[in-house]
Amino acid sequence: MARYFIVYKPFGVITQFSGEGQTLASLFSFPKEVYPVGRLDKDSEGLLLITDDKFLNHHLLNPRFGHQRTYLAQVEGIPTEEAIRSLAAGVDIAVDGKNYHTKQAIAKLLDESPILPDRDPPIRYRKNVPDSWVELTLIEGKNRQVRKMTAAVGFPTLRLVRWSMERVTIEGFAVGEVREIDQKNLYHQLGLTGFRKTRT
Repeated sequence: MARYFIVYKPFGVITQFSGEGQTLASLFSFPKEVYPVGRLDKDSEGLLLITDDKFLNHHLLNPRFGHQRTYLAQVEGIPTEEAIRSLAAGVDIAVDGKNYHTKQAIAKLLDESPILPDRDPPIRYRKNVPDSWVELTLIEGKNRQVRKMTAAVGFPTLRLVRWSMERVTIEGFAVGEVREIDQKNLYHQLGLTGFRKTRT
């Protein structure tokens, strides 16, 4: 039977089970058959799904399915309305050394900082440079895409947290927390209830 885990990946942890530095193995004693669905950079935090469900892995990573994933980005400066509109409409970034225009997204400047656990280590405070939070919902996941997008409109990302995939979120999670979830609930939250179930 397939196993499913929702993880709040901490800053500084690499998205693999072995290698130099802190890995996912330091967070929990995962079954040896499971693997991360996609990646989060070492310097990014937040939602990570870990499973041995090959169908789910294919569905979430195949661009043609376009599932929504929402990121909270603390950026340097306060983005203008024009910058937010550009993020939503799509911007040019470099992907594998080539120019790429990102797909339409949902972007908004948050009025208040989101409720998140503190990052360890914290973001370096700069008294003379304000910062703000942007919520960005994408249907694609290019390498370091959010960081490249905010930089492209002139507001570099300081802290990046993947908050959700469809209706699966890390709300209420502690940094490094791991929760196991059953297939029915996970598929429902991902909007996959109409798809075939995986073999067990």
